[in-house]
Amino acid sequence: MSSTKTKAKTKTIVGPPGRREAGLRPPPNSPDREAFGRRLRAARKKRGWTLAEVAKRSGVSITTISRAERGQLALSYEKFAALARALSLDIGSLFTDGGGPAPLEGPAVTRAGEGVTYRGLSLTYEFLATQSVGKRMNPALGTVHARRIEGPGDFVRHEGEEWVFVLSGTLEVHFEDGRHVRLSRGDSLYFDSRLGHAYISTGRQPARMIGAITSEQPPTADSHH
Repeated sequence: MSSTKTKAKTKTIVGPPGRREAGLRPPPNSPDREAFGRRLRAARKKRGWTLAEVAKRSGVSITTISRAERGQLALSYEKFAALARALSLDIGSLFTDGGGPAPLEGPAVTRAGEGVTYRGLSLTYEFLATQSVGKRMNPALGTVHARRIEGPGDFVRHEGEEWVFVLSGTLEVHFEDGRHVRLSRGDSLYFDSRLGHAYISTGRQPARMIGAITSEQPPTADSHH
């Protein structure tokens, strides 16, 4: 007896190309950057804010925000999180089409392969439970592509706390104060995300992990669009 498998419908935002991801191609079902930019611009306009005001509140430059709104730039996680926080948005609000996420009022199920994927230079995140806003944490699966730290710009810092559990492979978490931690399958790490940090895979295959990032100030329930 033969069986067929249904292909998972994973949504993907593709980040800018870089040396760390040499040879990796974006999946065929990647939504365009213009759609993401429209959501970002709509969220800003809804509040009646100028680019300068969003830049002041988020710490992200006017040029970067403008290019992202026009679909010319995929943001790093640090900048993406800063904009979502400044706009009082849950991460899922900037990835969801249709009516938008709903307030968290009950269990939020994410089926295998149905998360929303953001692909950056060093990591690919598959965000989970994006259908609900008002969450106190952002759970995600992650694949670490980076193999080295090329400079200070590789260290990410953002509000909240971060927890990761290694599903496969081996990795190192480097901190801007010089410390680093080696993790293997089954190991976990919890730390303050405001301290600059960077992940690199050290095994033959990219390390996979699951984690959650808390919000110091969780988005309000009426922030869905």
